[in-house]
Amino acid sequence: MKLKGRKYSIFIRPLIILIDILIINAIAFFYSDKEYLNITFLTYTSVFWVLISLYTKFYNVFRYTHISKLVSLLISQFFVFILAFFAYFTIFREGVIVNRQIEIIFTIILSVSLVKFFSFFLLKRYRLGGKNFRNVIVLGESIAAKNIAKLFSQRQDLGYRFYGFFSNKKSDSKKYLGSIHAAFQFVLKESIDEIYCEAATITQHQLNEIREFTTNHKIEFRLIPENKAIYSKDYILEHYGTLPVLRPKQLPFEKLETHLVKRTFDILFSVFICVTILWWLFPIVFLLVKIDSKGPLFFKQKRDGINGKQFYCYKIRSMKTNLDADKKQATKNDDRITKIGAFLRKTSLDELPQFFNVLKGDMSIVGPRPHINIQTEKYIKEIDNYLIRNSVKPGITGLAQISGYRGEVIKKADIKNRVKFDIFYIENWSFFLDLKIIFQTLIKIFKGEEKAY
Repeated sequence: MKLKGRKYSIFIRPLIILIDILIINAIAFFYSDKEYLNITFLTYTSVFWVLISLYTKFYNVFRYTHISKLVSLLISQFFVFILAFFAYFTIFREGVIVNRQIEIIFTIILSVSLVKFFSFFLLKRYRLGGKNFRNVIVLGESIAAKNIAKLFSQRQDLGYRFYGFFSNKKSDSKKYLGSIHAAFQFVLKESIDEIYCEAATITQHQLNEIREFTTNHKIEFRLIPENKAIYSKDYILEHYGTLPVLRPKQLPFEKLETHLVKRTFDILFSVFICVTILWWLFPIVFLLVKIDSKGPLFFKQKRDGINGKQFYCYKIRSMKTNLDADKKQATKNDDRITKIGAFLRKTSLDELPQFFNVLKGDMSIVGPRPHINIQTEKYIKEIDNYLIRNSVKPGITGLAQISGYRGEVIKKADIKNRVKFDIFYIENWSFFLDLKIIFQTLIKIFKGEEKAY
């Protein structure tokens, strides 16, 4: 039976961030001083508050976070924010005597701290009522696994609903649910949110299988170490009370700041292209396309976006109007391609309308290239981990494309390698990697590429 009670959890952190920003702005309004109640000051403090919180991880407060960690986060956040607060008056109000700075910053510290503690204990109280819970199971039956299971049962304020444990060693315990292999079906049936796996008796092969399963189904994974376990660099050590738990390090796209940076860059870059290139290029291309063949300037086709959400991908029409557009990809010497279309595809100018897709939020400048639906249906069945590509927005260009795997898929190795590069990009994203891919894409456009047809 699918349990309810978790669907609003994703809104808790954004709501707390919004409340903090409103508090800071309300304090400036309360003092009603022209030096504080102005758009420059309010924008500066709000933006820097968020940026500093990303640096200090101020909002990384989890259900198992201890109150001492909360105090540490408050100290770190306010120490940096105070420096930024007074820097404002040095940068924007140099030489101007500004009163009540100490009073205002003290009010901000006191107000935000009270809200922080209030929300922290309010959520614990809320979870005691059976709300905002996470469904969990434990794999293995070591002492460490039993200790974490005991913690889930005793600490209701943490908001974990413990179903039981799976182990290849049979047990008479009421909480024993079956073998490790049986856990996979149970997880999907009962909508399990987190899997805790003890490291003592699980083999490396089983561990790899579990990790792959949790990744594919977007389930949180935690490793329960023995006291003398060697902590891998790929894990972060956390404590649930006094019990150590290893959490896999976040991938780049699991971080809020990655999406903020990437979306900001996407918008700025797309607007730049529209303002400097598209406004004069489209009329010229329109005339050439219309003279060359009958049909519209733009071609649109449904593609898979992030999380499999369908969207219309726009291109400049490079083919004669045909009924096979959604069934057959372009091939070398394809007789559907027009003369102007061949030039557009060779120079990738047919992809320019996708900057509108980027502005709409369906695509990104850089990401895995979206395939036509008939290809997606085929590759899901044939290629392992293919759906991982759908965990991020598709891109106008990507790492696979600059690495020689663009265009027609001739043999199975082509799509396998394309998926490998896409997954590498997702797991190793950085802003500078995006810039590198864009730069190399431009080089390939000017140099020309064999598979650009």
